[in-house]
Amino acid sequence: MAVAALTGTLFAVRVSAQRYTDPDTLAPAYPSPQAVVERMLTLADVKPGETVYDLGCGDGRIVITAAQKFAAHAVGVEIRRDIYETTVARVSSLGLNDKVQIVHGDALKTNLAAADVVTLYLLTSSNERLRPVLEAQLRPGSRVVSHDFEIRGWKPSQTEKILVAGRPHMIYVYLMGSNLAPKRK
Repeated sequence: MAVAALTGTLFAVRVSAQRYTDPDTLAPAYPSPQAVVERMLTLADVKPGETVYDLGCGDGRIVITAAQKFAAHAVGVEIRRDIYETTVARVSSLGLNDKVQIVHGDALKTNLAAADVVTLYLLTSSNERLRPVLEAQLRPGSRVVSHDFEIRGWKPSQTEKILVAGRPHMIYVYLMGSNLAPKRK
């Protein structure tokens, strides 16, 4: 119990520090556990051939899993040059260059029109900044899946709480173009 509390405290400190020291940082540098990644993609009902975008892709685990286990095409967007370069090398070493693209760029300026699924592990405040982009660019039937942080003003079509290594994780799934999330304009 003490370890879980300490882990949660360290997570909060890292997120808080990132939030206030770098205005361009939308996401904690804290990867989603693999069990959460697989559950996010399962709840999003990713189908072979669909396109999955991961905004703030970090080490690429979501896009790699989408390609390997769900036969999807995947695009990861990463703003930090060092992480981007490492992730590009990882994708290449796995032989996934034909299924996975890593983009060095800003999630707020990324064209998401081709996305069937968008995954997020961003702060709630960052999701609020991203919300108009999602509303403007995603077509009806697209799914947005957020780890731990909700998108305020949207009603999720599904939520699920899972426990991984003693820490609870929330997954929010939103369906675009339904009564659950705003329709594309």
